[in-house]
Amino acid sequence: MQTITQYTLTDQMEYQGMPVLNCQIRYPQFSSTCGQDSSWQVNEFYRSMAEEKGAYCRSSLYPEAVSAFEYSRTGNFPFFPYEFDIGYTVTYNDGCFVSLYFDQYEFTGGAHGSTRRTSQTWDFETGRQLGLGSFYPDYPDYIKDIQSWIEYEIAGRLKSEPSTYFEDYPELLRSTFQAGNFYLTPQGIVVYYQQYDIAPYSTGITEFLLPFSGTDS
Repeated sequence: MQTITQYTLTDQMEYQGMPVLNCQIRYPQFSSTCGQDSSWQVNEFYRSMAEEKGAYCRSSLYPEAVSAFEYSRTGNFPFFPYEFDIGYTVTYNDGCFVSLYFDQYEFTGGAHGSTRRTSQTWDFETGRQLGLGSFYPDYPDYIKDIQSWIEYEIAGRLKSEPSTYFEDYPELLRSTFQAGNFYLTPQGIVVYYQQYDIAPYSTGITEFLLPFSGTDS
């Protein structure tokens, strides 16, 4: 098991004395008995990610926020500061394996913000990031079977919660499927879809558990 330390980058950016953008980035750093070099590789991955997100706040979101502030002042209507917030959740940490996901929330005006999820699964013995196919090494058609399972799950959910998925979800779940959108839990593999991929905003990021008993690992 790995020991995890959280680091946080926080910046409130102002324009003419007014806060226009709040940026907060949380990221992990690991220590592991499985491999010092691999820990360094994983830690460097997240340090670089945090630096890139901070640069995005400064070079992209801040100018946009300033423009929106100026526009609101010209039009004499309220301005709500932009928000950029990244947090992570560790879903699996056992032996030499770690899995986690990041939710990146952005508010740039309008009725509500948006959240985008990314995830990584690591083998700390090698420092290698594992793909979904790593858990189905002798099963070339695993994606088709996963998609069929998700279709079955959605049909069941719609019986108790109508209108929580788009009507053409059987096509959408296949066309928007991303093999990198997964993480591990003690119960199994969770595959997820981004907001609006297969369901309305109110449904949120949709998740589907594939129990470990259904994999070859």
